[in-house]
Amino acid sequence: MSSHILKVPVSSVTDSDTQNRWLLWLVATLLGILYAPTILWLWDRWTMSVWQNGHGILVTALVLYLVRGELQKLKSLPQSSNPWGFAILIPALLLHMLDTGVHSQLLSGIALFLSLPGLALLFLGTERTKAILFPLSTLLLTLPIPLAFTESIHLALRHIATKSVAWLLKLLGVPVFSHGTLLEVEGGSLMVADACSGFATLYAAITIAILTAYFCNSTRRRILLLLIAAPLAIAVNIVRVLVLTLLVNWFGLDVLATSAHEMSGLLTFMIALPIIFFLGQNPVIETPLTEHKK
Repeated sequence: MSSHILKVPVSSVTDSDTQNRWLLWLVATLLGILYAPTILWLWDRWTMSVWQNGHGILVTALVLYLVRGELQKLKSLPQSSNPWGFAILIPALLLHMLDTGVHSQLLSGIALFLSLPGLALLFLGTERTKAILFPLSTLLLTLPIPLAFTESIHLALRHIATKSVAWLLKLLGVPVFSHGTLLEVEGGSLMVADACSGFATLYAAITIAILTAYFCNSTRRRILLLLIAAPLAIAVNIVRVLVLTLLVNWFGLDVLATSAHEMSGLLTFMIALPIIFFLGQNPVIETPLTEHKK
């Protein structure tokens, strides 16, 4: 008996992959046009100030890097598609349509990020979508949170910063009077406002810690990252307010009108986030050198 082996021409497989890529780019372009106002709104919020959602660009870049890395690992998997992607994509588009009447932009931002897993299922298949689902989900943490939902957190952080700085100044021998969120030193009076509460650093630190912990192989390090993110962000902001208060005490309130004020906000990110990345590094397992047989 002779057996027949069905061979699929390589050219047909290549043509199918090329068509899928062109279709993916076409759909991505159409969605880009559809969500263009939302993308511009997000960019405006991410670049508005270091005090508000400044981590959005960093997290998005990190997510793109992680997604690319995960997809590279699965290059050998055959191309597939899961029609259940429509079950995610269609509700996301309906949510976007709802926002066109509400004009909140926030609902449209949620719809934009919710549509990504749906597109992944349709064009990348189930296995690849599982691999990149978590990084894509963390994009929701780049959305600006309305002040109405965070006002109590801002106030609590302001009080923590004020009381901590007042205690540290007294420890350093600097005369200070504090009341509520007001700090009074010889050089002038400082009000620890919402922008100086450290909420932006806290939001960024927690987001980066979640992403870093997910890709960390050590359970202990994961727990450490999740536990240390918030205290680290709060501590770094306290140091920032302390330094600004000392500068005001030495040089007067005019120092707040200089670049030192803005730079201090950037420094909170530049200090807190590298520490989180460092703690999330997977430990290197050293293997002992094998002795050569004589």
